[in-house]
Amino acid sequence: MLAFKAEEQSQLQLVEREEIEDEEDLFEAIDKLTTHGINAGDVKKLQDAGIYTCNGLMMHTKKSLTGIKGLSEAKVDKICEAVEKIVNFGYITGSDALLKRKSVVRITTGSQALDELLGVSIECPVSRSYEFIFIVCSVCSLIYGCGEGGIETLAITEAFGEFRSGKTQLAHTLCVSTQLPINMKGGNGKVAYIDTEGTFRPDRIIPIAERFGMDPGAVLDNIIYARAYTYEHQYNLLLGLAAKMAEEPFRLLIVDSVIALFRVDFTGRGELAERQQKLAQMLSRLMKIAEEFNVAVYMTNQVIADPGGGVFISDPKKPAGGHVLAHAATIRLMFRKGKGEQRVCKVFDAPNLPEAEAISFLCF
Repeated sequence: MLAFKAEEQSQLQLVEREEIEDEEDLFEAIDKLTTHGINAGDVKKLQDAGIYTCNGLMMHTKKSLTGIKGLSEAKVDKICEAVEKIVNFGYITGSDALLKRKSVVRITTGSQALDELLGVSIECPVSRSYEFIFIVCSVCSLIYGCGEGGIETLAITEAFGEFRSGKTQLAHTLCVSTQLPINMKGGNGKVAYIDTEGTFRPDRIIPIAERFGMDPGAVLDNIIYARAYTYEHQYNLLLGLAAKMAEEPFRLLIVDSVIALFRVDFTGRGELAERQQKLAQMLSRLMKIAEEFNVAVYMTNQVIADPGGGVFISDPKKPAGGHVLAHAATIRLMFRKGKGEQRVCKVFDAPNLPEAEAISFLCF
């Protein structure tokens, strides 16, 4: 097994936002509007509403913008005209789209097998022929190895499965691997962790960081953590992230789990439609964050029993959240328990990955 070793520095040092040359097109700060005739006071109102970039502003409807106190329809029209001069939200060629995809950063999961599974193309014959195996260390929960793929930025990766199937442990490992340098298949960025179930354990980060050869204190300092107690609180935490991500080099947002509070705060079929609408709004916000700041979104999801699965279905469980969540996630990974302490993960849905590949690993 291959253990990660840090380069000569023991102290983790992240590249500051202004030093990142390859991401000059990542976003345009909202205060740039002042050079196009927009009043600084109106810019401040946008920032107070959680809008810190021109890219983020274009992701809002005029209806929502006019809902901001102090912004009339005339002002909003003027702001939108100014933004269109700064950011191109129109058509581009396929070649330009391919060039834009080069900004995607793939963050290692720590496992060569899992990285390869997340990196192989649908056309790859090998992806349909082999089962990849990786092992989680029972002492530090590090997943050994390094591959060509990983968790992608500009996308939402959902991991669903029953309790103790490895979803949260992978989240803890990603908290560390995201902070690795780019040349070590990390993201060279900070991590935001929204915890809805009280499962985040900072003491778990320490042995994982040590195994990666990183300074545990610096790693923990580069993780911002918030405990959410209601679905409204969870959404407001997402709104507050824009200010931090506009100033600091974040690369990963973790929501563990995405559905838990919605299942508590909404009860019965009478509230189902409202629940799904609020869930869709939050998922839309997650996608906008991913695209606005070029970060990876990793969210865990619970499962529900499917009584209609029938006797011929060996494991009649399906992810919670329905079609709303299914359409929002870019990549869906299914975790389940195997024999003994084995755990199995497979690609359940992805735009460019094979669907049926399984991965076995040892859970501590």
